[in-house]
Amino acid sequence: QVQLVESGGGVVQAGDSLRLSCAASGWTFSSAVMGWFRQAPGKEREFVAAITALTWNSGGTNYADSVKGRFTISRDDAKNTVYLEMNSLKPEDTAVYYCAGGRKLSRRPGSYDYWGQGTRVTVSS
Repeated sequence: QVQLVESGGGVVQAGDSLRLSCAASGWTFSSAVMGWFRQAPGKEREFVAAITALTWNSGGTNYADSVKGRFTISRDDAKNTVYLEMNSLKPEDTAVYYCAGGRKLSRRPGSYDYWGQGTRVTVSS
C-alpha cells in the first residue's frame, strides 16, 4: 500500500520560510518522479515543482514560474522523502500543498499516480 505523508505546513508571515516534507512508503521511491502541487480555496490544483529520479536525468527539477527562485525541491532516497524548501513566502502562496508520485515528469496532476493528504500553508501579510 502506497502512502505519502506531508508535514511542515503552518502559519507564517510574508517573507518567512518553511520546509515541507513528504515521506513515502509502499513503492520504489527512488525510481519515482515526485511533485508538489497546491490548491488555494476556490481554485484548481496547480503545479509547484517536480524532481526526477536521481537515476534518470540526475534528479532534474522543474518549477512553476510563480515559485522559481524562491522554492527548491529536493529528495533523499535513503529516507524516501521529498522536500520543498519555500523562501520569501508571499500571501499568494497560501494553499494546501500536496506531494505526488508518478512515473514521468509532468505539470499535470493527472499524470501522477499517488497523492498525499496535504499540508496547509498560510502566509499572512
